[in-house]
Amino acid sequence: MTGLTRLLSRPVNKPYRTRDLDHTEPPFLDDAGFLAFKPDDIENPQNWSTPRRIAVTISAVMLVMNATFASSAPSGCIPSIAKDFGISTEAAALTVTLFLLGYCAGPLLFAPLSELYGRRWIFYISFTIYIAFNFLCAFAPNFGSLLVGRFLTGTLVSAPLSNAPGVLADIWSPLERANAMALFSTMVWIGPALGPVVAGFLELKKDWHWAFYVLIWLGAGTWLIMLTIPETHAPTILLHKAKRVRKAKIPGYENVKAPAEKQDRSITSVFGVALTRPWVILFDPISLLCAIYLAVIYTLLYMLFSIYPIVFQERRGWNSGVGELPLIGTVVGAILGGSIVLYDTRRRTKKIERGEIKADDMEPEDRLPLAMVGGIGFAAAMFWFSWTAEFNSVHWIVPTIAGGLLSTFMLLIFVAYLNYLVDVYLMYAASAIAANTIARSASGAAAPLYTSQMFHALGIGGGGSLVAGVATLLAVVPFVFYKYGKPIRIRSKFAPTNTKEKNRVEDEEANPTDFAIQSSSEVDSSTDVDSSHTSPVANEKTEERDVSSGGQVLAPNERKGSRP
Repeated sequence: MTGLTRLLSRPVNKPYRTRDLDHTEPPFLDDAGFLAFKPDDIENPQNWSTPRRIAVTISAVMLVMNATFASSAPSGCIPSIAKDFGISTEAAALTVTLFLLGYCAGPLLFAPLSELYGRRWIFYISFTIYIAFNFLCAFAPNFGSLLVGRFLTGTLVSAPLSNAPGVLADIWSPLERANAMALFSTMVWIGPALGPVVAGFLELKKDWHWAFYVLIWLGAGTWLIMLTIPETHAPTILLHKAKRVRKAKIPGYENVKAPAEKQDRSITSVFGVALTRPWVILFDPISLLCAIYLAVIYTLLYMLFSIYPIVFQERRGWNSGVGELPLIGTVVGAILGGSIVLYDTRRRTKKIERGEIKADDMEPEDRLPLAMVGGIGFAAAMFWFSWTAEFNSVHWIVPTIAGGLLSTFMLLIFVAYLNYLVDVYLMYAASAIAANTIARSASGAAAPLYTSQMFHALGIGGGGSLVAGVATLLAVVPFVFYKYGKPIRIRSKFAPTNTKEKNRVEDEEANPTDFAIQSSSEVDSSTDVDSSHTSPVANEKTEERDVSSGGQVLAPNERKGSRP
């Protein structure tokens, strides 16, 4: 296995060796004198072959599916957990709540660590310890131990949720990234839906321990796949490359450095930014409204795991296994939503190939039409589901179909807003995504604690109408952003726009020294999820994120070059 990992996780060619230096080409440097990727460099993740990038994508989303499957699996075993420990079902629901609260803590820890040490080792270490703590959950001697285990496993397995989007941004171009993000988002939906289905049937024949046995087995299988994930973080790759060059002692390049080495890489500095910037960006108007909308979406996703047992088990008398099967409708809906995103991306690609639109002319708001459709459909599907589920005289397939369409529209909103946040905040995208993840996870964590009481008190129709009413109010948000998004971005201190970048170029021409210091400060303090490719909203006259520099921000007059 070690040999397989070495083969799949490292570039095939290492141009800088400690032997035969006379036959080794000199390192490729940028105009600032830092080590950079040469054109078509095989070590640049963006230049990897398509099959290899697909393999990395599948491995990353498999980790994501583990994380989301584990979040909801105990919800199908809540009755047996309550019976075994002599607690109420509301208290037993804390097994889901504490796991989701771990989702809030994890991104603040693992996102900055991935910027210091790369993506791969964060995956390796966190996921291995996650599997170990699942043994604590499976063999918990008391309810307190189970809750501690659930919080720790939620924290550890949040690493794929926070770092997988970064991996996808590392290896795919902005347009291609939409397809990869669709797959990522589909796994975010499919995993939680399958968890209660599997656990529900285990509840019939076994007990709650078996849900955690499944998590251990699934985690062990995914752990083997995880070992094939290579390092994709461009600054980290260049950092290791610079160390190899210095070790090789190539004449004239004994002191060459990677762009990351000019930054303050201390734990204090990195975590100081990581723990403060997400909270500041959270209250930026675009980030705040996106967080509220996605929090409602994510909360409803986890509310469904309490609503479906009421509809199909309590009201229709189905057992705990069959009563969870209608959740498969949400899986089908998520796959349908992902397919719509893939079709939309393909349509855009063909327009670019035909010359109807230019990739450089794309604005972040071009991501929002899917959210517009999803917002209207979400509210309508929620009304449909709630009032058809209210009456047992309605055939079970009707609310099941409504639930599937509800999942489709929610996924469209989810994908559109994630891509929108990345495109809006660019070098601050990691902080924006972290803030959004914390907000929606905290909101979703509370859902199991009140959903059952709410829908028992209001009825399925009344409770569902309340959620649908909120969805109706929020449906206007993507329309507002589509029309007024650019003016809002211009007023934001964290959302770069072409107008602001043009002003910066003019300032640079007048004060090149001040501009260099400012650019260095911005890069040093940023936790970059989109660090290996040019932004889709940048053009040749604006500051761009250059592939060859490993994510370094270059001014328009700074281009790739090799220094002798």
